Amino acid sequence: MRRLLVAIAPLVMLSACASAPRQELSAWTPPLQAGMGGSAYGAFLAGQGALNDGAGAEAAAYFARAESEGGASDMLRDRAFTAAVLAGDIPKAAELAPNGPEASEATKRLGQVVKAVELMSSGKGKDAQALLAGDSIGFPHRGVAALLAPWAAAMAGDAEGALVRPEMRGDRIVDYFGQLGQAYLYERARRYDEAETDFKALTGGDTPGDIAVLAYGGFLERRGRRIDAVALYDRALRSQPANEGLAIAKARAAAGKAPPPAPSLRQGAAQVLVAPAAAMLAAKQQQLGLAYLRLALRLDPGRNEAWLMVGDIMEAAGDVEGAREAYLKPKPGSPEYSPAHTKLAWSYQNAKQPEIALKMSQEAAATGEREARITYADLLRANDRYAESAEVMSGLIGETANPDWRLLYMRGIAYERAGRWPDAEADLQAALKLRPDEPELLNYLGYTWIDRGERLAEALGMVERAVAANPQSGAMVDSLGWAHYRLGDYKKAVQLLEQAVELEAGDPEINNHLGDAYWRVGRRIEAEYQWKRVLTLAPDAKIKADVDAKLAFGQGPKGPAAAPKVAGN
Repeated sequence: MRRLLVAIAPLVMLSACASAPRQELSAWTPPLQAGMGGSAYGAFLAGQGALNDGAGAEAAAYFARAESEGGASDMLRDRAFTAAVLAGDIPKAAELAPNGPEASEATKRLGQVVKAVELMSSGKGKDAQALLAGDSIGFPHRGVAALLAPWAAAMAGDAEGALVRPEMRGDRIVDYFGQLGQAYLYERARRYDEAETDFKALTGGDTPGDIAVLAYGGFLERRGRRIDAVALYDRALRSQPANEGLAIAKARAAAGKAPPPAPSLRQGAAQVLVAPAAAMLAAKQQQLGLAYLRLALRLDPGRNEAWLMVGDIMEAAGDVEGAREAYLKPKPGSPEYSPAHTKLAWSYQNAKQPEIALKMSQEAAATGEREARITYADLLRANDRYAESAEVMSGLIGETANPDWRLLYMRGIAYERAGRWPDAEADLQAALKLRPDEPELLNYLGYTWIDRGERLAEALGMVERAVAANPQSGAMVDSLGWAHYRLGDYKKAVQLLEQAVELEAGDPEINNHLGDAYWRVGRRIEAEYQWKRVLTLAPDAKIKADVDAKLAFGQGPKGPAAAPKVAGN
């Protein structure tokens, strides 16, 4: 999703607010209906709750039960339709598409889009074209209907209608993806010069989006113009050097391998649904975003970026199993496989199943893929296997003459935690030379020097710069407060550590530091309260042992502290 949002960011900024609905699909909860029994209404409420939580399949089951026990109604049909769409059961949703007087107009319009997509997925292009024609599908789905219309026309055999570029005043997403779709459809019609005119328009400028570059590059490869394709990929890679999709495309074209096929009609129609989905998600319209993604996947079940976005939505809604199911869809060899596998591994790590996370990550890293190896190193570090993490990072750093500062930073952390300070210091300084104003680096290296009693004035200034750049980071404010503690300025430490706790109230280490500072300024009761609070925040074994000892014997530490906090960890 991040890649797609970057590609369409200017379009989203200009059109998301204009196209976002005022309500999500399930925002309205009707009162108890006459004739609906308590059991049926209970099932309805359970369905509504599941729907609001993003559990579409569960919601659909509850609404079916409510209808069975309480009788059919437009309201129940509306909710059952919404649940079926969000669960990805598009055939069922098309059957349930609401048209009664109690259904909202926005839901009725979505119902028309759903029926059109289902007709297109079934090869009934003429019926879909008729449904999408005219202005019958209005706000907030007019843009989606306009983007689908040429593809439905192509399915219907309407050669002229398929080449009409959709336009909507002020909707940059429709303009961009309408032109991209027109380019593909010109290619299908063997009107290659006109197709290339569209592709060139989309890839002009110094930093063209990778979606258009990959589309144009694929076209050039299919036309036998591999040299031109490689040049196009090279130009894009200069501004996006870490873009795996562009790198794969360049390697394919340079090696003279088979070009990617042009999208089928269903695949092309699916593509135009993904961008509006990303725009809805950017506008915090989660249900509409998910609905468009489900429609895209009905047309093209192999649309990997859509599966990634569905997984992210499921994870945010707390549906871990649904998220994992989505992350498993991209297959090895696809550009989306590595980010999907990364998200999958971290889902197990976050669920306190590190053995599964590490096993999955190690298997992915064994393929040699760069991002998979970085993920493996990061998970090793997250599980205190610092020496192994550093070893993996060393392999990555050794593969390039100009390593990324983030790799040096990650290895520096691993070395420091493994007790190899000279090596850690060298990496952190090298990273800081590449990124002299990076708050994370300033915080980590500055704090560590203070903790070691080295270069104190320079180090304190570095941590202050980090906090100035990121004043809402509880981890960085904690580092500054703990730096003053180490320098013996306990009063200043209390002030800063109280601020850090306000920013990160649930962090056991920051609360522990505040307890130590309270003790040093003589606020013993507050110190003991703070330490007892730490024990309620699921501290790790090291922090728990430290707090137990202080509650038994009093006083905070005077010697070296724990490793500096890494923001976000």
